[in-house]
Amino acid sequence: MMCIAGARLTHMMMLVFMFIPVGVMLILFKGYRLARLTAFLDPWKDAGNTGFQLIQSLISFGSGGVTGQGIGDGMQKLFYLPEPHTDFILAVIAEESGFIGVTIVIIMFIFFLLRGFMIAFRAPDLFGTLLAAGLTMLITMQAFINIAGVMGLIPLKGLALPFLSYGGTSFVMSMLMVGILLNISTQRT
Repeated sequence: MMCIAGARLTHMMMLVFMFIPVGVMLILFKGYRLARLTAFLDPWKDAGNTGFQLIQSLISFGSGGVTGQGIGDGMQKLFYLPEPHTDFILAVIAEESGFIGVTIVIIMFIFFLLRGFMIAFRAPDLFGTLLAAGLTMLITMQAFINIAGVMGLIPLKGLALPFLSYGGTSFVMSMLMVGILLNISTQRT
């Protein structure tokens, strides 16, 4: 948001470098944070406890293959994969519709990102631009964090996948943000 508003990238990088030691200290001083990080790096080290969720998610991705098992035929959601309807809905999609289904989901979020930024840059004023860009980044960053966590690329965070995960609050807030984006898209100078 600050870069879009005109902040210098060098100033932003200085802030990031100042907060890295703080982040490292926060991880090292709490045992559960360090356990979560080490579980991400090697989930098979503690497969029955801290690595269980990630391992079951990776099994879902692997058993889905290219075309998947078929809608409703996935087995990991049946008491193996924790929270299959919320945090790990992408793992269920991967098992049931395979690589093709996951690719479609990722392409749809990329399309949402592109359209959101098109709306942002066509907004008639700076406030509309920043609001549209912020809402677009909020939804797509949440999607990125969920997708990357479920795939084992980053530590799990427990974020819902926008528009797909079960849960009223996440869905209502995502739709509210889309409504504001649509309102901004109708504004012309």
